[in-house]
Amino acid sequence: MKNRLAITPGEPSGVGPELMYYVSTLDLEDTQLVIIASKELIRQRVALFDNNVIIKDYDKDNFEPQKKGTLTVLDVPLPVPSVPGTLDKRNAKYVLDCLDIASDKSESGEFLGIVTGPISKAVIADTGLNFTGHTEYFQERTNTKRVVMMLGCDEMNVALATTHLPLKDVSEHITKELLIEIVTILNHDLKTKFGIKEPCIISAGLNPHSGEDGHLGREELDTIIPTFNLLREQGINIIGPLPADTMFQKKFIDKADAFLTMYHDQGLPVLKYVGFDSGYNTTLGLPYIRTSVDHGTALDLAGKKLADSGSLFSAIKLACRMIASRS
Repeated sequence: MKNRLAITPGEPSGVGPELMYYVSTLDLEDTQLVIIASKELIRQRVALFDNNVIIKDYDKDNFEPQKKGTLTVLDVPLPVPSVPGTLDKRNAKYVLDCLDIASDKSESGEFLGIVTGPISKAVIADTGLNFTGHTEYFQERTNTKRVVMMLGCDEMNVALATTHLPLKDVSEHITKELLIEIVTILNHDLKTKFGIKEPCIISAGLNPHSGEDGHLGREELDTIIPTFNLLREQGINIIGPLPADTMFQKKFIDKADAFLTMYHDQGLPVLKYVGFDSGYNTTLGLPYIRTSVDHGTALDLAGKKLADSGSLFSAIKLACRMIASRS
């Protein structure tokens, strides 16, 4: 089977472009990796490591699995030269253009999915665009009603009921409709994209001690528990809500195919403590596969050959695994 994945290196002044060197160290039997970026930018950053890497132009009619010592690039012009470590908002549209090409070609079936590198939300927002992250951007681009942001590493997966919201707004967004949609997508994609026949989802509550029987908040009693009971009646194996401060114990980690947390910083600090250098991010519910590195642009490391490739390799490995499970 001819599997083709897009890779978007992300912010041109960050570590993403130079991480593409590590793509050239891979040999994949049946998967072509296509970098969607400025060919000249990739050439410059890869040259920091090795001037002998062969950079080929992408041809959709010519399927070539990823081979060591080579890179395939779909060239997207960079408006102004990029300096490692120095953000330039004139290149913000370039970042979005790369995402648009990757998304549209994945939605059409030319690619099976996208592996994304780190971007700077701030520099894009400085141009006046309303941009909160890859997850929401791809959701809007594909007109998908609901998506699920899930991060993971070898030890665990953590999905989020809400993503990039101010903490003061989280409670009003925890509704029956939201939880049904999030858990249903999570359960479905654990089956179809991860190959897990009977997923076990373990969820945190919203409040300390999961509300302490209503004494520390009523969201669990009024919304979360009744909704989870309904989902269990539909055959979904969801446990909880459990207190978030005791949920990440080994006995639960060993059992859970995915943890569900109610907001961004409830579960991700634990995940990033356990697997920061090997973590990945994935968006569930999209019409294509999307995985990502689990780190930022690391402007202080850019151009210095110091960025760790572990998370990139994890994201590529996960995308290949999801392709195999879906097939």
